[in-house]
Amino acid sequence: MAAVDEIVFHQLLHWHHFYDASTLGVGLLSDGLLHTGELLALVAGCFLFADLLRRRALAPAHAWAGFFTGLGVFQLFDGIVDHKLLRVHQIRYDVDITLYDWAWNAAGLVLLFLGITLTVRARRHASATA
Repeated sequence: MAAVDEIVFHQLLHWHHFYDASTLGVGLLSDGLLHTGELLALVAGCFLFADLLRRRALAPAHAWAGFFTGLGVFQLFDGIVDHKLLRVHQIRYDVDITLYDWAWNAAGLVLLFLGITLTVRARRHASATA
């Protein structure tokens, strides 16, 4: 989700930077640091995923559940902590952000709910087959 946020909202739409309370240069630097962290996490996740495949230990239902739960948690953390509590940036500027905030956090809730639902189903399926 960090990659989607960085690429779509930071780079393509130019709506905000990770840290907007300073100069444009600091904003761009903060975007680069966020992108670096996100890429490192993505690469590490790919190695862990490949290891699960190699060991034939991948449980696809649990993997999808974790994927959607992670998307939702990131989206809500960004929307609540970064946008509202820390105020490091907003979704957009020079517009009424109320609708954007609701849409952003609602999307995070939907993703989180989907992840939790998939987790419950995966656990039930694992218990039934064990």
